[in-house]
Amino acid sequence: MKALSAASLVAAAGPLSASPSPAARRHLVAGLEAWKLPVNHRGDWLVLRLRTESGLTGIGDASHGGTDAKTVAYLRRFAELLRGRSIFEVEAFRQAVAPILAQEPGASAIVAASALEHCLWDLMGKALGVPTHDLLGGAVHARIPLYANINRSTLPRTADAFAAMAARAVGEGFSAVKLAPFDEMPADVSRTNDVTPLIDQGVARAEAVRAAIGPKRRLLLDAHSRFTGAEGLALASRLEPLDLYWLEEVTPAEPIEPLAAINRAARMPTAGGESVRGVAGSYPYIRAGAVDIVMPDVKICGGMLELKKIAALAEAAGLAVSPHGPASPVGNLAAAQVAATLPNFTILEHSFGEVPWRAELITPFETLDRGAMVLATAPGFGAALNPQALAKYGSPI
Repeated sequence: MKALSAASLVAAAGPLSASPSPAARRHLVAGLEAWKLPVNHRGDWLVLRLRTESGLTGIGDASHGGTDAKTVAYLRRFAELLRGRSIFEVEAFRQAVAPILAQEPGASAIVAASALEHCLWDLMGKALGVPTHDLLGGAVHARIPLYANINRSTLPRTADAFAAMAARAVGEGFSAVKLAPFDEMPADVSRTNDVTPLIDQGVARAEAVRAAIGPKRRLLLDAHSRFTGAEGLALASRLEPLDLYWLEEVTPAEPIEPLAAINRAARMPTAGGESVRGVAGSYPYIRAGAVDIVMPDVKICGGMLELKKIAALAEAAGLAVSPHGPASPVGNLAAAQVAATLPNFTILEHSFGEVPWRAELITPFETLDRGAMVLATAPGFGAALNPQALAKYGSPI
């Protein structure tokens, strides 16, 4: 039996945070500002600005962490851990919050920690005068392909309304569209009631969207884990005529085997993993062959560095990566900076049509061209929060 565990070996190596270099000491964290922006029935956006004593600011996205008040409480708590510390101490910050995250079953703590880590990466790029992706290995993609997630913006949730929103997305240059047509199904898959009418309704919505976008554009379908293993196998077979780009999250992430069984049987690619946390959670998911395309969320998986590590695991297993993220433009920028560096990156999520003022939130706004984000080359994320938009649409928290 081995006498030392990996954890004990790390502990024996000594303190995680060494004395900062003279350059690092010039950029110490001074404080946090945060705003809440009401969006729609699916949730609000929480955006951050972390300030340094040297006058720099970095931005982050803490949206969709469950209870907003709880997320804000963790933001304040974690920001105090950073106060007076160098913006370059990303790994030390991750290690400092790790015991807290391990004790918090909900998403609020990890979303708060991830958002502050976004800010640090933005700040590092700005301090050094380089885009953040240069600090993560350098870009291998100058354009970040996007798919339009129309699920959050489509009301009423009729087949015709989904088709109309999909046609609008195509009209604005998107060549890939995603919907989640089964959201009315109970989230608890142990249910005993007959859900056949709801399945039929969802399939009809997907068929309407395929008809609206035509046969050559990519159609992505998210099942939001509403199916049992047996139901999921039947669904995959039923959806074959739609020529899906992927079928996402058919069953819950745990247990893994039903999802892996669907992946083995399905004739279309499968995707998932949006709620899986960190490398530790992703390893068994990837090893089991749960999906073909892994979808870590830069807000939920543990941040930008953790997303990069998960993508490396996926690459070793021969799997593609498509970061999940129905997020604010800030979250999209953070995810894009990592995605640009990933050899196995495929496509990035874009929340389409949620609010008419999306383009006002950051300045300069993300450059979209024919359904892709043109990667920013300015320092950090290449953008800042627009104070006029924050005052008009949000409130400080």
